[in-house]
Amino acid sequence: MTAPVRIPFPVVDEVSRHCLQEAEPETVHIEVHLPGPLDQGRLRKAFLEALHRHPRILMREARGPWYRRQYEWELTAEPDVEVVTFAPPGPRALLDARTRALAAAPPLSASPPVRLDVVDSVLLLTINHTALDGPACLRVLATAAELYGGRDNAPAAPPTRPAEPRREPPDAPAGWSPPARVARGTPDPSPGNGMLVAELPLPHRPKGSPYTVNDQLMVTTALTIAHWNREHGARPRPLRITMPVDDRPRDTTMPIGNGTRLVEVPFVPRELDVTDMPALLRRTAERTRALKSLPRPQLGHGAALLTAPWAPVTARAALTRTLRRAAAPWTSTTLLSNIGRIPYPLDFGDEAGRAHAVWFSAPARMPRGLTVTTASTAGRLHLALRWSKALLSHGDGAHLRDLFEHYLHTTEVTP
Repeated sequence: MTAPVRIPFPVVDEVSRHCLQEAEPETVHIEVHLPGPLDQGRLRKAFLEALHRHPRILMREARGPWYRRQYEWELTAEPDVEVVTFAPPGPRALLDARTRALAAAPPLSASPPVRLDVVDSVLLLTINHTALDGPACLRVLATAAELYGGRDNAPAAPPTRPAEPRREPPDAPAGWSPPARVARGTPDPSPGNGMLVAELPLPHRPKGSPYTVNDQLMVTTALTIAHWNREHGARPRPLRITMPVDDRPRDTTMPIGNGTRLVEVPFVPRELDVTDMPALLRRTAERTRALKSLPRPQLGHGAALLTAPWAPVTARAALTRTLRRAAAPWTSTTLLSNIGRIPYPLDFGDEAGRAHAVWFSAPARMPRGLTVTTASTAGRLHLALRWSKALLSHGDGAHLRDLFEHYLHTTEVTP
């Protein structure tokens, strides 16, 4: 019998594995809304075939002794568990599925570390973020849609933009002092994450603008948090907003795993001036373009040293957790993950139809405590706010959503 193929954990996976917390699981949630119902048998068959078309997703953490020098993924020929489940209909069925997506991660010990809950005409995919990210699993779901509905789900061509020369961020604020934290609202006594999703109009952007919708979302996020912190009496401090950058192709050659790199976009309090929105948008666009053009390891240079096999994983895990706690004050203020326009039709055929809404949410563990995730489908912006219950409550999330909607509108600069 042939031994299973083993793959060493990449840097991102290992750091995440070192820092797992049961109270706030590292899950990514993807929620796809379709106009019509899905057939259980056909969907199970299509999703299983999609897993085989992208075999890198069929993996589990390999067992090993305590003194091993690295974690390894073990690829499997078949899933260890039934991935697709159908929830009984009911008024709370979708809410319960969302709660489960935030409260319980698919185990790393069973292949694949993904589950798909189907609630009426909603597909709710929960991903263990130690193993995979949202764009990779969306690629697998697009393959399943094509197999289920028999229609082409190839990605649309990305928007064409002139290649940007490599440059240093202009006039970037220094990052040596700890950034602002999201001010504490009314914490919820229960552990874990809370989440709120909303559908908003896409912000208007004049043709030929030197900034993108992503820059408008970045400015909106900064203004929202600055406003929230003022309301809660926090002293003005520089903001740093983490932004994932994904350079992978969206076709079937897309590498499956954690494939984004992280950059941090800085703002100082005096920059967040809504009276000169064009200048703020231009400056933000210059920064984001420069940061995206700079080559950088996914988690920075220090993470590669931490994950080098110079000691058993148990020793390096303890060191990584200690350093993460020590570095907590320097962690960025929040994370804005803009998936952008969903590149796939996600067309499941005549009965189920084409997706009209797709939400993502990213983990919101302290010390950040808040993440903002956006995507656009069918000409609408789909926003997910996710927070640590140790920091905010659902009422706080609703107020942040209102602030976000207000400031998004202020970025609609007319010539």
